[in-house]
Amino acid sequence: MEEVARIVAQIRARWPQTRIILRADSGFAREVLMAWCEANGVDFIFGLSKNARLNRAIGAELIEARQESRMTSAPARRFKELTWSTRKSWSRTRRVVAKAEWTQGEPNPRFIVTSLTAADGDGRALYEQVYCARGEMENRIKECQMDLFADRTSAWSMRANQLRLWFASMAYVLVESLRRIGLQATDLADATCGSIRRKLFKIGALVTISVRRIKLAMASGCPYKAVFATAHRALVAGADTS
Repeated sequence: MEEVARIVAQIRARWPQTRIILRADSGFAREVLMAWCEANGVDFIFGLSKNARLNRAIGAELIEARQESRMTSAPARRFKELTWSTRKSWSRTRRVVAKAEWTQGEPNPRFIVTSLTAADGDGRALYEQVYCARGEMENRIKECQMDLFADRTSAWSMRANQLRLWFASMAYVLVESLRRIGLQATDLADATCGSIRRKLFKIGALVTISVRRIKLAMASGCPYKAVFATAHRALVAGADTS
C-alpha cells in the first residue's frame, strides 16, 4: 500500500486529471489496499482466489458450461456478477465477477474483484478485455527477461546491475521498434523478441565492408530472406520520411 500511495502521488502531481486503475493478481486483493484505493479515488481490478463459497455461488453456471462443452467438444464459459464480501476480512461488499469455465473435461473457475462499475463494462468485458490484458503485459516483461537476458543481474554492485537492466531495456526498445515498423507486413508481425532474434539476427551471412557500404550476402536458401528484405525496406522508408 505504501508503494502504491507513493506512485499514485507522483502521477497525480504531474497529471492530476488522469484516471488511475490498478490491475494485479490475487496477491493484491487485500482489504488494506482495496480500502485505500476506495478512499483515494483509485480504481482497481484484482484477481480473487477461489474458495468453496465462491465455487458454490456459480454452481449452476458451471453445470451449463459443462453441458455446452460436452456438446461442442470445446471449452465453454459463463459469467456471473456477485455482490460479495468475505465473512471476516473485508469491511464492505464489493463487485466480484466470476468466470465459470469448463475446459479439457474439468471445471476452471476464476474470479476478479473490482471497483469498476457497469459503466466501465459488463463482467465478461472486464474479465476478458481488461483483466486478462495483464497476462499480455507480463509477456512483454518475460520477453525482456528471458529473450533479451535481462535476468543476468549477478554483478556485485547495484549500479552495475542497474546498467545491465538499462541495456536490456534499450535492446527491447530497438527490437520492439523493428517489430512495429519493419515487420508489420510480414509473418513476424506478432513474433516474440526471441523469435525475431533467432530468425533475423542469428543468421549466417558473408559481410563485406568497403569504404562506402556494408554488404550482407545471405545464403540463397535462407528461409527468412524475404522477411529480412521487407523489414529493411520498411526501416529505410521510415528513416526517409522522418
